[in-house]
Amino acid sequence: MPGRVLILGAKESGTGAALLAQARGWEVLVSDASTSPAPHREQLLRAGIELEEGSHQRAAAFEPELIVKSPGIPDTVPVIRQLTQQGSRLISEIEFAASYSQATIIGITGSNGKTTTTALTGHILQKAGLDVLVAGNIGNSFSAAVAERDPAYAVLEISSFQLDNVQDFRPHIAVLLNITPDHLDRYSNSMDLYAASKLRIAAHQQPSDYFIYCSDDPVSREKVAAADIKSHTMTYGMEKSSAQHAWIEEQQLIVNNGLNPFSMSIYELGLQGKHNLYNSMAASIAASVLDIRKDVIREGLMDFRTLEHRLERVGKVNGVEYINDSKATNVNSVWYALESMDKPVIWIAGGVDKGNDYSLLNEMVRQKVKAVICLGLDNRKLHEAFSRQVDLMVNTRSMVEAVRMANHLSNSGDVVLLSPACASFDLFSNYEDRGHQFKAAVKGL
Repeated sequence: MPGRVLILGAKESGTGAALLAQARGWEVLVSDASTSPAPHREQLLRAGIELEEGSHQRAAAFEPELIVKSPGIPDTVPVIRQLTQQGSRLISEIEFAASYSQATIIGITGSNGKTTTTALTGHILQKAGLDVLVAGNIGNSFSAAVAERDPAYAVLEISSFQLDNVQDFRPHIAVLLNITPDHLDRYSNSMDLYAASKLRIAAHQQPSDYFIYCSDDPVSREKVAAADIKSHTMTYGMEKSSAQHAWIEEQQLIVNNGLNPFSMSIYELGLQGKHNLYNSMAASIAASVLDIRKDVIREGLMDFRTLEHRLERVGKVNGVEYINDSKATNVNSVWYALESMDKPVIWIAGGVDKGNDYSLLNEMVRQKVKAVICLGLDNRKLHEAFSRQVDLMVNTRSMVEAVRMANHLSNSGDVVLLSPACASFDLFSNYEDRGHQFKAAVKGL
């Protein structure tokens, strides 16, 4: 019989974990040091789950056997240190959900592209007629879904924060897209610690499982070579090699896992741009491992469309195109966004800096950007990084102000790109809120 479980955090993942824990017979306390969002608070109260807000005082005295931590909460929180020293076991929400699921799990992580690749993989599986759930960091709690029903397949977007506290989590297929600097403030500014977190996705796999990674990514290549990975390893990249399982050749995307090879023109892909070739190759290999027919994979790759807040085309105003890339919260995501632009760019950037090294963008900004609109409470690092790369930089404090300034500075044939490179929490509740405000401001021009 389960005992006491403490759920730390009362947003999407915490509320989902609480509902699952209650359904499985745990005595549940949810504790959040801040105020819970109203919909989640109502869910918990409606279910009769005890909720502590504004402190962890009740949590500290709860003596739980298990702590399930929401991904945004660092391990350094005093209540976690106290309770783990007293013998409480700490795991992540994604692992808690997996412990109650019999689903075949496809876990996808990486610094960039994981939301798109997760959605694309789920789309292909759905086209194949499989009973599939798409959840995790993409916005839907895995725990909440499992509390209601257990699907045959679960395609999960998994962040490094969600991997930090996994103890036994074992996806049947693990995908590592890339490892580039992101969230380094959470990892003592150490790429080694951040990369180690990403590699945890494959740490408990067995030889009957599959690990897919991009051989073009130098950090992934180095870290995978040094890791003790027991699963069957599969790779993809732009160039053909004897070890490659997907590659690009003569404008064809080719997938060959030794079982069911297929190819298609890269111009038929629903997602265009070099970064999306990588995403499409990763999703294709994962689908082929599950023995999905090649015509279904091909059709899924052709009719999938861009996600909201990820290079989302909002519309044109006076010949100027507006693109919402609010989910680009790190430097590499912005690099990919700028790389895909073929018009002069008015770039809206800024927010809460996560230890970014903006020098990676210097050449791309010089080539593509005519003006930078800084949107944040503290824009010093952006000015230090790009004042020599562009002729014009302006500060704004609201999305409406930023979009109006972009409208003023742009000419017909330009593109206004919201691609912040930063977290959203100084002016917005999350990246979705930031993207929605951008779209509303564009419609208001």
